[in-house]
Amino acid sequence: MEANGLHEEERPAQAKTLCSYVDEGSIESHRYYLSRKTVLEMLRDRGFSIPSSEIDLSLAEFRAIHGQSPDIERLRFSATHASDSSKRILVNFCWPGAVKVNVIRSLAGQLFNTDTLSGMILIVQDQITNQALKALEVFKFKVEVFQITDLLVNITKHVLKPKHEVLTNQQKQELLKKYNIEEKQLPRMLQKDAIARYYGLERGQVVKVTYSGDISQMHVTYRCVW
Repeated sequence: MEANGLHEEERPAQAKTLCSYVDEGSIESHRYYLSRKTVLEMLRDRGFSIPSSEIDLSLAEFRAIHGQSPDIERLRFSATHASDSSKRILVNFCWPGAVKVNVIRSLAGQLFNTDTLSGMILIVQDQITNQALKALEVFKFKVEVFQITDLLVNITKHVLKPKHEVLTNQQKQELLKKYNIEEKQLPRMLQKDAIARYYGLERGQVVKVTYSGDISQMHVTYRCVW
């Protein structure tokens, strides 16, 4: 068989290697796969019980289960906190298109046993209107909204990102006592900061930030969420 005047066996090895990296599946399924994987990792880092088999699912395995055009209803899942079974969070994907009030109302009507939920993560693919954001107040629990494009990469795994560790309340109090300072004297991290959103941090929580590199020595600082 010939291609561009070359027999298959005459193709450069480099060309064959590059061809092996081409993803012939749909972009849609790839986006859902990556965003789902990041959310699973995010919930695990928040202390929720997430099976490693779910996080380690390959793109090919994901497509074998959900196809090239995944049904977002089948992507919905919930998770329970490892150390507090009363904390259960629901992850819900929205269809492409602007998220309006009717979408939120429809979602609210579909949910059952909401009394057992302590939170929900809503993944949108387009703009969510201000009216829709206000309509989220109908839920009795905290609702976090993420754009799917913000979940295609796990920001905590970036090589240039310092290590973040969320302190318990006891660790926070010991820190303040050790340095004889008040909470307001700590450097601040905005609640809308990407790291704060990843860990689902609330106002007043403290994060230990460890910087390390080949050039500079290890440096530790603490930031309080505002």
